[in-house]
Amino acid sequence: MATSTFTIQSDFRSAFHIANLIIHPNFFPCRRVSPTRLPFSPRRLLSSNTTSFRLRAFSTDSADSAITVKLPEKPPVCTADELHYVSVANSHWHLALWRYRPPPQAPERNHPLLLLSGVGTNAIGYDLSPGCSFARYMSGQGFDTWILEVRGAGLSVQETSPKEIQQSALAVSEQMEAVAKTVTNGAFATNQLPTNVPSALSDSMDFALKEDPTGIATVWDESKLVSKLTETFMRLSERLSGFLNEGQSKIISAKLFDQIAKLLEDSQLSERFNEIRGKLLSLLESRQRTVIAGQVRDLSQRLVNIFEEGQRSVSPQLFDLQERLSTIIEDFQKQLDLIVQYNWDFDNYLEEDVPAAMEYIRAESKPKDGKLLAIGHSMGGILLYAMLSRRGCEGRDSGLAAIVTLASSLDYTTSNSRLKLLLPLADPAQALSVPVVPLGALLSAAYPLSCRPPYVLSWLNYLISAEDMMHPELLEKLILNNFCTIPAKLILQLTTAFRDGGLCDRSGKVLYKDHLHKSNVPVLALAGDQDLICPPEAVEETVRLIPKELVTYKVFGEPGGPHYAHYDLVGGRLAVEQVYPCITEFLSHHD
Repeated sequence: MATSTFTIQSDFRSAFHIANLIIHPNFFPCRRVSPTRLPFSPRRLLSSNTTSFRLRAFSTDSADSAITVKLPEKPPVCTADELHYVSVANSHWHLALWRYRPPPQAPERNHPLLLLSGVGTNAIGYDLSPGCSFARYMSGQGFDTWILEVRGAGLSVQETSPKEIQQSALAVSEQMEAVAKTVTNGAFATNQLPTNVPSALSDSMDFALKEDPTGIATVWDESKLVSKLTETFMRLSERLSGFLNEGQSKIISAKLFDQIAKLLEDSQLSERFNEIRGKLLSLLESRQRTVIAGQVRDLSQRLVNIFEEGQRSVSPQLFDLQERLSTIIEDFQKQLDLIVQYNWDFDNYLEEDVPAAMEYIRAESKPKDGKLLAIGHSMGGILLYAMLSRRGCEGRDSGLAAIVTLASSLDYTTSNSRLKLLLPLADPAQALSVPVVPLGALLSAAYPLSCRPPYVLSWLNYLISAEDMMHPELLEKLILNNFCTIPAKLILQLTTAFRDGGLCDRSGKVLYKDHLHKSNVPVLALAGDQDLICPPEAVEETVRLIPKELVTYKVFGEPGGPHYAHYDLVGGRLAVEQVYPCITEFLSHHD
């Protein structure tokens, strides 16, 4: 048993190492509805050579005018009829909206349909293939269907001009296809990596100190090191003040000094270092740039002098101190960059991304009552629940005619969800140590270990799909193309769903389940009988909070099979026959 455990841990380490190499910094007893089998008539997917790329930059600020651009081709990875972009107020993000227009023969509907994906996923999960496309099915039933890719997911980008947006979208598409081909063809190799993807968490700094024949660093090198150190400390004091609270800043500052202190362990220099450390930490906590800048530089100079003195020591332990210090500083700066770059959480999606998309869809589809229908899978459903709760608390209309949640809950405390494995990241110190989780890269790296002999990670597949419920090629596409990088800040908030009271807002004062009973929106809540991520008992925990006359709850899967895991409700081989018609009947009733 010990040998087996060690082997699995080694495989995980290998997967994490490979993922580290390809991380990209720009990269959750019932009343049943009787299903009515409806015809599935998806349109033939149009070739990217003949379908125009529809780019629309839209601002929630009415002062900004909409920009409409038609381009000769859209990114190959996008299989929708149109690709739109909506801007988010007070940010540089442009969110991708995949649109599927109903065919002429489809029944006429009153409301457009918004699809929301799970944490760290893009639009592909809703459109795996022409014969297994939830988005195509719903448009075939007459719904003007839109898939939102929230910030950091899929083709959403941080650009401003239409040209830059197109270029970034094409680059992301090419990168996704390159990673998939690399995994399919064999193990990752460093020479197969895209040249534009830096290894942000693993590269060491390319910082060469020029030395004279005596082995002592020159004055020029010393000055450069002082500047680097001063810049790092000033960024901790100033730039991160808008991203980290006081407690988090103290944690991350202490971690930097701990790393530096290890270079001077058992050294007579450590006492002098600790004195400078105390003074620098006091200055950083003041966050007054004009007052502390000179003092920080002076203390940085003294710190470098300590290392220079240690460099002259004959002790082997102190050899190459300046080079090692330089490496620590550079790696630490990369960590700060990731914290700033991936600076969003669940509430950013709830308060900014989803409302911006809903406003844009209303403007495009023009429903008479101004409402939308919405379906959310995993975190997408959690977003819909949280929106109903918040609007109910505020006494405001949600803008939703009805919603469907697939494998979603606001409270996982009573279930045995495998997501409890994420709880260690609920420690703020750990979240700062690992500012992002490259879920897409990790799953891509682990996939060969789950589908090829000796199948040491085959159990990972069952977190996604039950046995024989998803075609192997579609499962491969889902794993290699559907997942993205997740900010630790987002995970930190989502882990509150495993604590007493369930998911709360970023302040920790508002529990989203507390006001769900105030909603007047009809809800269809679906669960999979073998869902290890969001088990039926977790789904039912939230269903109990909704007024009985408004909620319909159904568990898919039978004791003797077939069974439904987390993604089978969307992309399983029987979903077209069993799940999709159930959803269509519910939405048609409330359309």
